[in-house]
Amino acid sequence: MQLFYNPNITESTSQFTFDKEESRHIVKVLRKTIGDTLHITNGKGWLFNAEVTVPDIKKCMVTIVSKSLQPKRDYNLHLAVAPTKMNDRYEWFLEKATEIGIDSITPIICDHSERKIIKTERFEKILQSATKQSLSCYMPKLNDAIAFKDFIKQDFNGDLFIAHCEETHRKSLKNELKPKTDITILIGPEGDFSVKEIELALKNNFIPVTLGDTRLRTETAAIVACHSAAFINE
Repeated sequence: MQLFYNPNITESTSQFTFDKEESRHIVKVLRKTIGDTLHITNGKGWLFNAEVTVPDIKKCMVTIVSKSLQPKRDYNLHLAVAPTKMNDRYEWFLEKATEIGIDSITPIICDHSERKIIKTERFEKILQSATKQSLSCYMPKLNDAIAFKDFIKQDFNGDLFIAHCEETHRKSLKNELKPKTDITILIGPEGDFSVKEIELALKNNFIPVTLGDTRLRTETAAIVACHSAAFINE
């Protein structure tokens, strides 16, 4: 099955026209014609089965023939991850986390962050592509970048964790995770969280955790955390 994505389709949509890029792909590459079926999601959980009615390479039109709301996971995973110095590493994290299963992502700007500006439009395209590739009907929400000190003051649901490398008492994340529980995990930049940031997180009820015996890159740590949550919920 090949999945298409368009956020503008709703459960009340009866007909829909793809943009020029998607239309060309459908007609010229996939060679879809009148009567062929396409599968579309709006990233909000809906899966639409559509039938091609006008196979135009510039404006391919389809008619929605059926729809279903796909079940959500039993937990909500929110990763707050500092942008990496090399942008492609963060993009890799976004792609793989979407494939594994994540609900929301917040880039956090920390004391040791070397990158403080992110390309939101580029990141959104990566999330869309990974959502389609993994055949998921729920696209992760990419939140605006925010300073660590502001992020930490928000209200959170579920269990809260901060993964850091300081030689202080830390618990094992895999032993702390509980199934069917909302989770927020903080992952720091290449230089790790500052001592001040760690202390602030602890004051706001975040549990300090380790992700293993080896030191991990930011994007690797984020993927390990993501997979650990998915694994405990299998």
